[in-house]
Amino acid sequence: MNQIPNIFKAYDIRGLVDSEITPDFCFATGLAFARFLQQVREPATVVLAQDMRASSEALADAFSAGVTSTGLDVIRIGLASTDMLYFASGTLALPGAMFTASHNPAAYNGIKLCLSSARPIGKESGLAVIEKFVRQGSPLEIRSVGVETNREMLAEYVDHLRSLVNLDSIRPLTLVIDAGNGMAGHTAPAIFSGLNCTVIPMYYELDGSFPNHEANPIDPKNLRDLQRKVVEHKADLGLAFDGDADRCFLIDENGDAINPSDLTSLIAHRELVKRPGSTIIYNLISSRAVLEVIQENGGTGLRSRVGHSYIKAMMAESGAIFGGEHSGHFYFKEFWRADSGALAALHAIAALGESKKSMSKILAPYQRYVSSGEINSIVEDSQRTTALVEKTFSTRNAVTIDHLDGLSVIGDTWWFNLRPSNTEPLLRLNVEAKSAMAMSKLRDEVLSLLALPHGAVT
Repeated sequence: MNQIPNIFKAYDIRGLVDSEITPDFCFATGLAFARFLQQVREPATVVLAQDMRASSEALADAFSAGVTSTGLDVIRIGLASTDMLYFASGTLALPGAMFTASHNPAAYNGIKLCLSSARPIGKESGLAVIEKFVRQGSPLEIRSVGVETNREMLAEYVDHLRSLVNLDSIRPLTLVIDAGNGMAGHTAPAIFSGLNCTVIPMYYELDGSFPNHEANPIDPKNLRDLQRKVVEHKADLGLAFDGDADRCFLIDENGDAINPSDLTSLIAHRELVKRPGSTIIYNLISSRAVLEVIQENGGTGLRSRVGHSYIKAMMAESGAIFGGEHSGHFYFKEFWRADSGALAALHAIAALGESKKSMSKILAPYQRYVSSGEINSIVEDSQRTTALVEKTFSTRNAVTIDHLDGLSVIGDTWWFNLRPSNTEPLLRLNVEAKSAMAMSKLRDEVLSLLALPHGAVT
């Protein structure tokens, strides 16, 4: 399959259904995945799950046929969120595959892969090898055909999540939950039932055409329905899940979107109360307040590159108990170092339910800086443009520069990070400062440099 499109991304596989990701492609990928698992001496059974997209079942069928054609077995757990697939991989100690395009529009589908115990597979940890096997064609040496079986795991998954957060004595709460017609419509009723909460559901119907809004809560326009509903019902908290329900964004009682860095700080604080002196990981576009909160509560903060495979690897190396990304991914040692939006939501509900304060009041101590949000700029040459920005700021007093992930420029009360996109001619800018005025001034200065012709670098 040398003519396959470039749909192998940094952390997963995603492409347009029919033109890029097809049953033939998925059969070949299942075959290649099985070959890779044999090469790295993984268990000879793959746990397989799928989201609600119209194409997912047929593509998962083809993938399963590819895996079993090599003699490996497959356990199908059916409809699942991605963190439910990670739960299955962790609790069964098996490698896994999840058919989903996460928050991508309806025309897409994809595959997320992991090793046994939910260990990540990315470009640098196996995905490039699997891609090579797909492009070269994996030899099919049928000695015996593996067996495909089915197993229901939703109840076990919910029991495990609920065992990790004490919700027994929370006060009555009203929650609005926007599933976005994604997989939270399948998992949320089981996860949030039986709590001392009145739940107002939104868009629970599983529909991969996303008739109400895209299941991408990082885009503010996709939160507007939830924000209105929270205010209308005078709810205590709103939850918005992405398509495969591994990320959760929160809305406070005022209808305001909660910065994921604030939730990282809240969970870090809670986890350090339970396990003082532990290590917490945050990615480099998280608010500076996250590290301050970790240190104030006796923990050790480790700064990571953006991306789940980097955070999971760092958690394994450091023994960190928790990790948070500004993109809304939250990782827990007790969840095989995998990310779970539902588990992060349960922590927020527990914190709210244990307090007489509103969520906005609980989070206020963590809101110490003003951020720009991520700004994407199209540039002719990302390397030369980044070099211009670095040259401009490198001569200033009390400035630290590092290249952990793109370019980070750090001042006394401000910082910014400039990272190239993996797939597009874009630079992604994140800026944070102590005040809105300082943030705006710094943001505009960097953006003015990005607008210059790339030949301006000398």
